[in-house]
Amino acid sequence: MENTVKVTAAEVNKLRKATGAGMMDCKKALVEAGGDFDKAIEILRKKGQKVAAKRADRESTEGAAIAKVNADKTVGVSIVLGCETDFVGKNESFVALAHELAELALNCNSKEEFLAADFNGMTVADKLIEQTGVIGEKLDINAFEKIEAPFVGSYIHAGNKIATLVGLSSNVEGSGVVAKDVAMQAAAMNPIALDEGGVDAVTIEKEIEIAKDQLRQEGKPEAMLDNIAKGKLKRFFKDNTLVNQAFIKDSKVSVAEYVKTIGDVKVTTFSRVALG
Repeated sequence: MENTVKVTAAEVNKLRKATGAGMMDCKKALVEAGGDFDKAIEILRKKGQKVAAKRADRESTEGAAIAKVNADKTVGVSIVLGCETDFVGKNESFVALAHELAELALNCNSKEEFLAADFNGMTVADKLIEQTGVIGEKLDINAFEKIEAPFVGSYIHAGNKIATLVGLSSNVEGSGVVAKDVAMQAAAMNPIALDEGGVDAVTIEKEIEIAKDQLRQEGKPEAMLDNIAKGKLKRFFKDNTLVNQAFIKDSKVSVAEYVKTIGDVKVTTFSRVALG
């Protein structure tokens, strides 16, 4: 028997605004729900769960990397909202959702807390499932990073491919420009740590061994290897730790030296998230 429930355009539009689902999907859900708005939302969510289950083994390596800083410039968060294709990742409404989620993430201290947080009456995890049904692609939070400092700056690379945060030891005149410049440095140069102290022992040992192997192949005497390898390690730190890197806008100075141009200020922390 044909379903006789009539739904108005206004009701369909209201459901569409609440869920982001297409007009026809919203109309079908409302008819199936007998006009019950909450039940229609639940129907659309179940559709999302079915799509999510089917696409669970897919890789969500595209998407949007977003960084946000609070009004006081003391807390920053960066997330990657992942999807399957570049086409969806560039979609205006997808990027807008990523920004909304990042704003909410400012109030959370971990990815787990973030996924359980309330997003307009549902958890973030449920919102991702709902939007998986709407978009037809697997959505996931692929990264969550939070930093705190006396001053926090951020940078989002063109196309939302990389998002970085930088913390400075003081909030002084010029902190905004310097923090953004250093955040751009972190995006471009992908340092493995803030300074030498942040590089783990395994990486250091591996670099020393690589250096020694190269020196042996060059015919250097075994007795000289340790000292030359230490020199190569210093070069490794210079190339791969943020504060020791040559500043991209002026290679004559290091990042640490550039930061000092605004006073007795240091970089205290940073984070970098990227697609893939």
